[in-house]
Parts: sequence; structure tokens; C-alpha cells
Amino acid sequence: MFELILGGVRSGKSQLAEQRLTSGNGTCGYIATADSAAYQDDASFRDRINLHRQRRPDHWELIEEPLYLARAIEHSSADRLLVDCLGVWLTNLLLKKDPLLLQQEQSALVATLESNDKDVILVSSEVGFGVIPMGDLSRDFVDQLGLFNQQLAAKADKVWLSIAGLAQQLK
Repeated sequence: MFELILGGVRSGKSQLAEQRLTSGNGTCGYIATADSAAYQDDASFRDRINLHRQRRPDHWELIEEPLYLARAIEHSSADRLLVDCLGVWLTNLLLKKDPLLLQQEQSALVATLESNDKDVILVSSEVGFGVIPMGDLSRDFVDQLGLFNQQLAAKADKVWLSIAGLAQQLK
């Protein structure tokens, strides 16, 4: 089973995902997609990473994986997993400038989500409420994430939208 939680920046989507993760039975794991070393010159993003670290209980399994999510899910020993976040993961893949790698990893993630026996909660940014951004990379990000969110939402068992800390179950 897998769930998709969507929302904007600071919408409460990660906190909702953490609550959903702990509401079930079994061991919990967290897959962080941010590569903290890549953000060592970005104090604001480091603060975001630290906030997430502080909220996570020490007994949760932690996997830091910026690219190969399917493999991380398969190798996790946890029964229930939270993946935070697909927007950062997609950015990591887009910066590799390898469309084949992007397509392979998206396909591998979908296949793993459909075939594994773990409960997985995916956090992703909802980017469809804003203006069409200027710049090729920004436009590509918005297009790719929007399309991938649609693909995942169609297959997910549950889909949530978080706005201003309020959650609405969409599916």
C-alpha cells in the first residue's frame, strides 16, 4: 500500500506524513532525499534539514538517498516508510541532466511501490497552483513533478492535500 501527500512549501505535509507513518503498526523508516552535503553553503536549506532531523525519533530507520528511491525502499528493513520529498528527489535527478536516468528511476519507483509489501508514504510538492516559471530547468521541474504526481495519485491507495496545516483526503 502507498499514500501520496501533496502540499506547498510549509503547508504541513511532512508533519501529516509523520503522523500517518506512526498511526500504523510495525517499524518505521524515513528516506530523506536531500543530500545534506550538497546544501552546505545554503543555511536556509540546512535549517530545513535540521528541523526534519529534530522531529524524527531516534528509533526510526534513516536512509539518506538522493537518487535511487526504489532501491532504498527495497533494502529498508522497516515495515512502514516515509519518503520526503519527491520534489527534492526530482531536482536531484534533473540536475544529473540524464533523461534516461530520470525515466528509469521514476519507472523503478512506480514498480517498487506496486510490488512491495511495505506501507509507503510519499511526500511531494504540489506545484500546480503557481505561475508557469521562467527558465528551462524551473519549467521542466514543474512539468515533470506535476505529471509524476498525477501518475502516482492514480495508483496510490490514498492521496492527501495539506494546506495551511489542514489536511484533506482526496482519494
